[in-house]
Amino acid sequence: MRAITQHAFGNPDVLEVAEVPKPVPIPSEVLVRVHAASINPVDTYVRSGAFPLLGEPPFILGWDISGVVEEVVPGVTRFGVGDEVFGMPFFPRAGSAFADYVAVPSRQLAMKPVNLTHIEAASVPLAGLTAWQALVDTAGVTEGDRVLIHGGAGGVGHFAIQIAKARCAHVTTTASSAKHEFVKDLGADEVIDYRTADFARRLRETGVDVVLDAVGGYGDASIAALRPGGRFITIVERTDRDLARRIEAAGRRFAGVTVEPDHTGLERLAALATNGALRPHIQQTFPLAESAEAHRLVESGRTVGKIVLTV
Repeated sequence: MRAITQHAFGNPDVLEVAEVPKPVPIPSEVLVRVHAASINPVDTYVRSGAFPLLGEPPFILGWDISGVVEEVVPGVTRFGVGDEVFGMPFFPRAGSAFADYVAVPSRQLAMKPVNLTHIEAASVPLAGLTAWQALVDTAGVTEGDRVLIHGGAGGVGHFAIQIAKARCAHVTTTASSAKHEFVKDLGADEVIDYRTADFARRLRETGVDVVLDAVGGYGDASIAALRPGGRFITIVERTDRDLARRIEAAGRRFAGVTVEPDHTGLERLAALATNGALRPHIQQTFPLAESAEAHRLVESGRTVGKIVLTV
């Protein structure tokens, strides 16, 4: 089968198309014929060596998949051959999603929403679960909460806005002026241009209950925007204990979130998508063989929503 491999850390040119053995599913797994796989910033960090999550190359990158079950190991009861599924296998271990086939534990998958294409569904798992696990599982966002999302136009951010709105929260987000209409269309109640406005000063009077920092670097500035007892959640500075101490010393709560495979969360996201409350935004697609170009676009920092590989 085809896969995108690399034999050294480096720029996107280290990515190459190779023929590798098709994976053989073991008990508890299914074999999925991948139709689409999305790229997340973590893929570029691992590829470059900035975040050597998978150890030394060679390896196959990728975690987000949508595809069709081709083989079911006896004992697996959740899926049958021909089922359309999506998920985030094995994160943070190697998911090897940038390939024709992936062997996946069945409980790391969910049925693909019927109203999403494989391209749309592949964009959801890692970013969508990150937003869900931050806002719902960790913060418990509910009706009437005021939520501030840093980076609302990005992969995690654009899902976070929609999840918070689906839970009847008031959502403020930071975004450049060029992306204001996009995040408003997602449901943001208030948008602040981080380049020209002081978000903490704007929000100091009303305050917010939850801050989700999907960008990094907003911890100290967010203290003034948070109400006493409010929660600051970061997906970037998860292990920064000095930041955690400063936030907690100010009477706020700190949480660093690392996304985990979770079929229950995927099913909740699928339900939102089926009901029209969650709409993935795909900026651009690339064929599998053009993974290097897709990585360059993700690294540009100018993407809106997600970038997806068609397999």
